[in-house]
This record gives sequence, C-alpha cells and structure tokens, in this order.
Amino acid sequence: MFSPFPLLAAALCATSAGPADLQPDGSSVVRAGKLITCADEGTQVVMDPVVVIADGKIHAIHAGADVEGVAWENVTDYGDRWLAPGFVDLHSHVGGSTRDINDMVFQVNSELRVAPVVIPNNDQLERPLAAGVTTILFIPGSGTNIGGQGVLMKLGEDLYEDALVRDPGSLKVAQGDNPTRWGYGMGRILMNYTLRFRLQRGRAYARAWDRFDAGEGPKPERDLALDIFRDLYANRAQISTHTQYYQLVLMTITMLARDFGLPTYIDHGSFDSYLATPEAQKYGVAAILGPREIMVPRPPRFDTDGRIEGTAWGFQEAGMAEVGFNTDAPVVPQEELSMQAAMGVRYGLRNDRGQGLRGLTIVPARTAGIAHRVGSLEVGKDADFIVTDGDPIDPRTAFDATWVNGSCVYCADRDGRSW
Repeated sequence: MFSPFPLLAAALCATSAGPADLQPDGSSVVRAGKLITCADEGTQVVMDPVVVIADGKIHAIHAGADVEGVAWENVTDYGDRWLAPGFVDLHSHVGGSTRDINDMVFQVNSELRVAPVVIPNNDQLERPLAAGVTTILFIPGSGTNIGGQGVLMKLGEDLYEDALVRDPGSLKVAQGDNPTRWGYGMGRILMNYTLRFRLQRGRAYARAWDRFDAGEGPKPERDLALDIFRDLYANRAQISTHTQYYQLVLMTITMLARDFGLPTYIDHGSFDSYLATPEAQKYGVAAILGPREIMVPRPPRFDTDGRIEGTAWGFQEAGMAEVGFNTDAPVVPQEELSMQAAMGVRYGLRNDRGQGLRGLTIVPARTAGIAHRVGSLEVGKDADFIVTDGDPIDPRTAFDATWVNGSCVYCADRDGRSW
C-alpha cells in the first residue's frame, strides 16, 4: 500500500475569488471530497473543495461544503472522490499519424514539423483520456540526430485549434543509440559533429534576427531549418532530448545547455544517467524519465550488483528534488503514464510530499514552459483535472472522470469504464 500524501491529514484553505464574483454567468461548479493542487507553492490540499469553472478556466476554489452564492442545482457532485490535475506526458508518438514523423533522409531535420499529421482525439488517445492524461508532447522519432519539431496538445478536443497548446512544442534531439544506425552507420564522433554544426548555424541565425529586431543589422534571409532556434533562444520552446545513459546525458548537458545555452531537458534518462545529476542541476536540465523506470540486474555495460534500481530514485538520491515521468508511447501505452510514477515510487522514489503525482503534473508542465496553463489546480489555469477514488498513482485507483478546458470529456458512468 502506498503512503503517498502524509499532508492530506491537513485541510488547508484555498485562495479563491470574492463573494461578488463567486459564480459568473455560464459557469459550472464541481464538488468533491478532496483536491490536490500540485502547486509549486502554498496550498497543496483542499478538503471538501468547491471548484467554480468559467470560460474553460478555474475561476475559484473554495474549501468547505457550504459556500453561499452557489447555485447548487447546477453542481456536479463527486461525493468523496479526489480531484487532481490532469497528467502531462512530454514524450509521446500517438498524437496523430505514426508514418510521417521519422524522416531519415538527412542526419538533422530541424525544419520537420509534426503539426500537419496531428489527429486530435484519435483512437489512440481514448484510453489515455480515461486514464487521466490531458496533455501530451507529440514528437518525431529518434532515427536522426534532430528529428524535428513537436506539438504540445490537449486530449479530448475534436479540433486542432482547440487541442493546440503550443507549436512548436519542442525540438526533438536524439543522442541515444538510434541515430547511430542512420545511413551507413554513424559513430558518436560524427553524430556529435553533425549536431554541433547545426547548433552553431542556429545560434548565429537567432542572433542575426535579434540584431535586426533591435535595428542593429540587416534583415536575415529566412531559413526554415533554423527558424526554430529563434523560439529556443527566446525560451518559447525547449529541446526534448532522447538521451539515455551517463555518457550520453553528460554530452546532452555539456553541448546543448552549457556550450550553446539552450533550454534543454532529458526525456529518457535510463540506466546510470543519474550520475550526471550535479551537472544537470548546474545547467537547469530537468529529468523527465521513461519509458524505462528501472535498471534490471547486470544489464549490458553496467553492474548493479544484482539489484533492481529505480531511475527516479537514482536522480532523487543524487540531489534532484523533482523528476518527471513519460511513456514514449506507444513503447509504454499512453494510458499507463500513471504506472510510470507508480514504478518510480515502488523502486525507491521518496513520495512523502507527493513527488510521484507531481512528476506527472507540475514538473513536466514547468519543464515545458506551460505551467501557467496546466500542471496544477490553481485559479486562472485551464480547468484540466481528473476525478479518482483515491491516490492517482496507485494502480488500484479507479478513474471516474476527466475534464479538459472546463468540459467533462470522459465520464465512466456515461462512457463506460475503459480504464
């Protein structure tokens, strides 16, 4: 049995709107027994929460069953159920067509965009939605050093415009074993040279546009292969990096973050990658771990002395306060995102302050630069939340409903319990 939230014993008060604007016209109200905010600061738990939703956003959160001014006949009442933020997965390949997102003609494909092959609300997203996943980063594959640009998107929306959170969502860089298979077989030296050459061009291109925007230089000729670097250096997007064990993760940190100053995060972090934690912290590189959450006894290249080691535990023990989780769906099915956090806790991750759930919510949201919209239940953010009968990362927990942008897009009683 998990002991995930010792803080739940304390019923804390939530910041909320004043009585005058408690329930605007057209708003809806949700009641439950407990709410987990996953906020970076302040209130973490609200008992007997009353959540007011207006225009797809959280308008107010009140603690206590009796709130004057609420039209109770319009309330969705979940009884003693829990409310928690919707899950965010920063490594997914099931947001649309799976055929056109691993172009391997060139070693680097920074101009390739997955946006044209997005299929909102496709069949591969039905079970994930029923399992609490509300936002994914749909990215290219890892067949080349730079696979292209991903898209951050919501589940449960039928239109691309409604599903879109941000485009570009990230620039996908791969420094694992997969790119070494490119073409005639590409060793590490050539792989790093090729990547560094593109990064040098991208940095020069972004600086030239900065000089032009400041009225200090001529207008550069537009280059679609380098446009993404303007977003990266303006921190409008990040590099999500397929990088696995220590040597590769260290190169990711030193090349991308240290040498080029690019916003970068790890989206694999397997095996002994946690040894790079001090450098990752130094240069602000977050660890979003998956699809492997454990290192099996005596794998190739390593010796665990017969132990099964948890990768999240390794990062945490090395000093990284918070880690996130991903699935690399369909490698691990998208609907098993919560199981990734459960595996992290099962194999050593301290969960005394809800680190498992935070690794599915606010940590990936903050890492991707979208925490102003998703990742926690706070006033002003998107009304994306799940309804469960207990701890969301406990495999025994049932998911009763999922809300996205203020609408209930999955309800077990209405749609059948598919998860």
